[in-house]
Amino acid sequence: MKLIVGVIEARNIPAMDLNGFSDPYVRLQLGKHKYRTKVVKKTLNPSWGEEFSFKVEDLNEELLISVLDEDKYFNDDFVGHLKLPVSRVFDAHQKSLGTAWYSLHPRNKKSKNKDCGEILLNIYFSQNNSFMETCNGDNASTLRKHVDMTIEDLSRSFSGSSNSPSPLRQEDNVSSKEEKSSAQKSLAGRIAQMFNKNFDTAPTTSTRGIDLMEIPETSRADISDDKSDDQSSSLSFEEAMKALDSRDQGSEIPINLSGGVLLDQLYVIAPTELNSLLFSPDSGFPRSLTEVQGFTDPQFGPWKFENGGESLKRVYSYIRAPTKLIKAVKAIEEQTYIKADGKTFAVLAAVSTPDVMYGSTFKTEVLYCITPGPELPSGEQSSHLVISWRMNFLQSTMMKSMIENGARQGLKESFEQFASLLAQTIKPVDSKDIGLNKEQLLGSLQAEPQSDWKLAVQYFANFTLASTVFMSFYVIVHIWLAAPSTIQGLEFVGLDLPDSIGEFIVCGVLVLQGERVLQLISRFMQARAQKGSDHGVKAQGDGWLLTVALIEGCNLAAVDSSGFCDPYVVFTCNGKIRTSSIKFQKSGPQWNEIFEFDAMKEPPSVLDVEVFDFDGPFDEATSLGHAEVNFVKSNISDLADVWVPLQGKLAQACQSKLHLRIFLDNTRGGNVVKEYLSKMEKEVGKKINVRSPQTNSAFQKLFGLPPEEFLINDFTCHLKRKMPLQGRLFLSPRIIGFHANLFGHKTTFFFLWEDIEDIQVLTPTLSSMGSPIVVMTLRLARGMDARHGAKTQDEEGRLKFHFQSFVSFNVAHRTIMALWKARSLSPEQKVQIVEEESESKSLQTEESGSFLGLEDVSMSEVYSGALPVPTSFFMELFSGGELDRKAMERAGCLNYSCSPWDSERADVYERQIYYRFDKRVSRYRGEVTSTQQKSPLSEKNGWLIEEVMTLHGVPLGDYFNLHLRYQIEDLPSRAKGCQVRVFFGIAWLKSTRHQKRIAKNILLNLEDRLKVILGVVEKEFIAR
Repeated sequence: MKLIVGVIEARNIPAMDLNGFSDPYVRLQLGKHKYRTKVVKKTLNPSWGEEFSFKVEDLNEELLISVLDEDKYFNDDFVGHLKLPVSRVFDAHQKSLGTAWYSLHPRNKKSKNKDCGEILLNIYFSQNNSFMETCNGDNASTLRKHVDMTIEDLSRSFSGSSNSPSPLRQEDNVSSKEEKSSAQKSLAGRIAQMFNKNFDTAPTTSTRGIDLMEIPETSRADISDDKSDDQSSSLSFEEAMKALDSRDQGSEIPINLSGGVLLDQLYVIAPTELNSLLFSPDSGFPRSLTEVQGFTDPQFGPWKFENGGESLKRVYSYIRAPTKLIKAVKAIEEQTYIKADGKTFAVLAAVSTPDVMYGSTFKTEVLYCITPGPELPSGEQSSHLVISWRMNFLQSTMMKSMIENGARQGLKESFEQFASLLAQTIKPVDSKDIGLNKEQLLGSLQAEPQSDWKLAVQYFANFTLASTVFMSFYVIVHIWLAAPSTIQGLEFVGLDLPDSIGEFIVCGVLVLQGERVLQLISRFMQARAQKGSDHGVKAQGDGWLLTVALIEGCNLAAVDSSGFCDPYVVFTCNGKIRTSSIKFQKSGPQWNEIFEFDAMKEPPSVLDVEVFDFDGPFDEATSLGHAEVNFVKSNISDLADVWVPLQGKLAQACQSKLHLRIFLDNTRGGNVVKEYLSKMEKEVGKKINVRSPQTNSAFQKLFGLPPEEFLINDFTCHLKRKMPLQGRLFLSPRIIGFHANLFGHKTTFFFLWEDIEDIQVLTPTLSSMGSPIVVMTLRLARGMDARHGAKTQDEEGRLKFHFQSFVSFNVAHRTIMALWKARSLSPEQKVQIVEEESESKSLQTEESGSFLGLEDVSMSEVYSGALPVPTSFFMELFSGGELDRKAMERAGCLNYSCSPWDSERADVYERQIYYRFDKRVSRYRGEVTSTQQKSPLSEKNGWLIEEVMTLHGVPLGDYFNLHLRYQIEDLPSRAKGCQVRVFFGIAWLKSTRHQKRIAKNILLNLEDRLKVILGVVEKEFIAR
């Protein structure tokens, strides 16, 4: 009897590494048998999809499942574990626990991480060796579903090439010496051992040949597999493709692998023909390629169905030519079909070279994806071929970086030869040929006009309306047949009240039904009046034109009892909004509408898409899902026809998605780069040189950017995390990126300018090596792909990036601020800043009216009190004499200097003041320039002193001016006393979200200084 354990996936496991992720794998143990899964890199929600079998000898044993985090140089970290008695599985219904989530537990109660996440397992007993034969229907379909889902996750989790079989690592799977000796005492025991050895030690696979494990060939030496191999060998390649097509269940194509893309090209050939050219046994292309690449002794095995006909696989071996460093070695390539539905093909090739040094520790995986390309103007079909790769390390090794670099270089040379030979065989598609296809694709779209009657039938054909009509008809007939009742109780002529509880309930039901019908009719009429959209509105201007074609929706969530929704879509790009029409009572609506955005001076970064359910003009619309199309991370050609999955609870539960066609064109010609750089030169105040095409190409390749992105400037700096990391900061119109390569360890990330919420400059510290620190704070939930470069994450969850040690800080800071303002501020914010700056300038140059426009500043009283000091003595505080200097020095003002009072006009005098703050007043030690104006009060019984202060060398000091007003009056009741009132206000020159915080800080500082100054005045008067 065997216990089958399917390890499918895990979720919400704790981060064990400094980068905020883990490299998890699962270790299983039952008795003396141990297995482990492969390692999934950098994830907190790993997917394995592997299956293991244990020979059960004692039902009292416990199955131990442990999740660990792989560490390259130290011991692996413990994440969580789970203990499951085997007897629990045996006593369960059909001896199966099914597929269920299990909570992982910490190692002991003292562990810091109490929440260790969950793991999804499929556990059951089996008497056979083949999983697909023994698994009951529910378990098989469930695990197959999860494994199919993990095909796409492989490209995200590993730095490799596709969804090919990954080797299984087995630990300490040995039987005891007593079992061996007893089994070998007789000939029958030895024979039994020979037949049972493989089945006792090798695990079986879960579903198809595309799952995460590689199974030794000996484990499949059963009769059923031999029969399937014999049958598959008799099938032709075309028949095998048809068989895979018939078994395809609509699984998605795996995403390109993280190792990189080796080839991305369109060819003038149908997908089926390209698939046959590359992989058919009758094709001469593979043999021609081996000759070009210098391989010898190529041996192509036949395509065979494995795993009960679920996967199609073949083995291809050859001998690589010797080089100066490496002798001739034999390579074995296992090719497995992941998907083949007649239009789309995905083939995984896992190449192993066991004869090379460390060859047993890794496999090179290459993923071939063939998808239909756009239809050409000539009417010919085209195919899109994308080849990506990754390294799959079976064991941890310190030579990992060297192996990856060598494999990368070798694959680059090999697939350059591959692309050259393929271009000689079939014609590649010229980008100019598909550029004309936009009009054809959009011209074929026509929105279906729907009559109001048809919409009304769809909208009102429901139980609510039918039941209301029936009840209304029933009541009308009853009124017609019933005789008038006598007046009783509180009734009078014209008022007939219910005479029983039953009548009261019936009346209430009728009222509620009528209200629902009226709301339904009102909602339909309002929606009908607003069903128009921005479809057909033409874009204006020259620049970057964005065109979005909304084709259809799929599986949109229903939010009302009818099981349908009334969806409409809102597109937002660079602050501009386009809205689609409302589709009534649809979960899979067809729009076929085209939206054009007015020309933009700069290429857009993001297109926000959100689907709403219409519920009347006065009710808040319910979001059915949202998505973000990132033009920086996507190739424009890939967006010409794309299904966009929606995010959100409702959308993810229903797997909602939208069918879009997106086009981005530049109508200003080839001078875009020069025009943009000349514009930035005015902002920065420094000449910016145009980079060479080679530099821009390297920049695009480094960060995986589209061809329209170009480099503006780059600076050497340090990224501050726990330890400073020296690298280069790259600036382009849409992104800011950082790259470092320290001892072979690369750190690369970027985020959009729109993601930045605030940029601050911190003063130099000893840890920053005397350089100012630029702190960039991202918006909430933005830039999560770059979180491994963030220094901290604040309480709200926003990432903060620290950059320091710039060679030329002023140039770098000016460039960063100019690019950020150009991208992140909306047009309304830019106009507001310009208006505020112009208003502040006009106030300062105004000569008539109140001093420096103080009437426009909201002043509040911060001090009012009577002092036992004559007005004449108190005014010495503003005379520039000894009292003035002593009071300012006591208040923390250093290097105090002032000009004499100058007469501006009759009874109005002005003077200028300069000083620096002491460290205890401001840690920035900023400077202050102030202008004071003095004039007598209207009744000549005191003085009015108005002051405008400007702060220099403090954060956001150029965002505001400080306004003070001192009003000193004689006290009639006291010969030696005066009344002092102080007013305070802030004139904001630029808008900032920190206004309240700044005002509060300044006010507290001012109140403390006033107490010190007034205390000095009183003491000096008493001393005299």
